[in-house]
Amino acid sequence: MSQPPALDIRSLRYAIGGATIIDDVTFSVAPGEMLGVIGPNGAGKTTLFNLISGIAVASSGTITLDGADVTSAPVHRRARAGLGRTFQTSSLFPALSVAENVRLAAQARLGGALSVVRAPRDSDAASGVAAERLAEVGLAHHAATTAGVLSHGDKRKLEIAMLLAADPAVILLDEPMAGVASGDVAGLGQVIRDVHRAGRTVLMVEHHLDVLLGLVDRVAVMHHGRLLAIGEPSEVVADPAVQAAYLGEAV
Repeated sequence: MSQPPALDIRSLRYAIGGATIIDDVTFSVAPGEMLGVIGPNGAGKTTLFNLISGIAVASSGTITLDGADVTSAPVHRRARAGLGRTFQTSSLFPALSVAENVRLAAQARLGGALSVVRAPRDSDAASGVAAERLAEVGLAHHAATTAGVLSHGDKRKLEIAMLLAADPAVILLDEPMAGVASGDVAGLGQVIRDVHRAGRTVLMVEHHLDVLLGLVDRVAVMHHGRLLAIGEPSEVVADPAVQAAYLGEAV
């Protein structure tokens, strides 16, 4: 029996206040694939991620995660089913250490009591997970650093480490390069590449096209809430309709 898609979107539609924001979007993502999602501002990219992650509920259509219909499932059930997401703005505990931020994420996954009062022990299961994830994103040397003083690029890496602590199979990265200094973009891109190469399925919205096109297996182009094109990066970039709708406007 063939393996089901990691994520399958069918005839997805989202309308609010008489306006259709997402209109008849259909695509699937294979296990272990990395899909980039691009499009002009207002194309519906973040709304699409909100629908997939459960922040918004689709007006019609279906969302299937590893063969299970999660169209109406709340955010926490999708998370338990293996879906993880980062956001355009940083979501950290700035007064806590880097390790404590990841430990809390690991505790939530492992089911332990959340505590920021007691110091973490190296023998704790959550602390062990935190150490592994920080090493994975290259922040092990910052474990004791207060999260709020990190560079923006390292804060993005920390958010990814926190996401990985929950052990998601499918990861949504919403503008991970937003606000990151140019000197930190390459390092963050390498972290994302390594996360993907570890076998995780990744969907990424990103305006840094040169970075995105060098990372993804396929690109999906959103325009006016619809899926304009999807395919290998070179094919999509060469599509005249894509160039007229997006590349010619933004680059």
